[in-house]
Amino acid sequence: MDDKIVVITGANSGIGKETAKVLAQMGATVVMMCRSRERGEEALQEIKEKSHSEKVDLIIADLEDPESIKQAVDRFKVKYDKLHVLINNAGLMLNKKKLTTLGYEKTFAINHLGHFLLTKLLLDLLLKSAPARIINVSSEAHRYGNLKFEDINMKKYKGFRAYSNSKLANILYTYEIARRLEDSGITVNALHPGFVRTNFGNQGVRKYLKPFFKFITLFAINVKKGAKTSIYLASSPEIENITGEYFVKSKSVKSSKISYDIESQKKLWELSESLFEEAEIEIIKYTT
Repeated sequence: MDDKIVVITGANSGIGKETAKVLAQMGATVVMMCRSRERGEEALQEIKEKSHSEKVDLIIADLEDPESIKQAVDRFKVKYDKLHVLINNAGLMLNKKKLTTLGYEKTFAINHLGHFLLTKLLLDLLLKSAPARIINVSSEAHRYGNLKFEDINMKKYKGFRAYSNSKLANILYTYEIARRLEDSGITVNALHPGFVRTNFGNQGVRKYLKPFFKFITLFAINVKKGAKTSIYLASSPEIENITGEYFVKSKSVKSSKISYDIESQKKLWELSESLFEEAEIEIIKYTT
């Protein structure tokens, strides 16, 4: 990974931090995009120490805030003129419905819309730096997703359903952008990291289920194992020309039947663009 520049969202904890550490050990310049400056700076120092690399940077970006994303991209472009790997890793799960300042359901906004905008704004550098890779961290939870495009904010809200819908969106988006970027030199793939033992999901578990959740985490894998597929997709020469695939344990597998519906893929893309247009957020439109 020498001479490669990598951006990882949510790199201050869990598999994002582990991925950042290992890629830095492999020689990459790693740029962490994190919401919290305090937690980001703490993780930055830890990653530098453990990777024995000074080529690790931190840029603050709040994925629920389009202006924060735009400012983060502007800061990145001042310092870097290339980008070889973008890992859309950050995510959350909530048990109570929350809306962003733009009025969108927060899980969908952060897990999908924020990464949609970030990728759009970094696309020019990815194209310039090709061969390049976009990696979207999804989940096997996508198999329980049932996106209703006319009800993105979910009138009848359930935390796990909102999370599952957002993870289905990650895969629909992966397949759509992979098709749009065909022959561009950019590959786009999604992955399930496994059931990983982290603090992720604590906010999405109802109080009466927390003892059960605590019990099943005893069978979860550690972050080192959870980060393996992200690291593989970011660095392995084996998948240099593989695009539009879904990976589990570093192997390409079939995702849910609905995720292959081309009309749903296109509809999600168009909806995502329209939501930013409604909020008067300018985005780069890239079509082939």
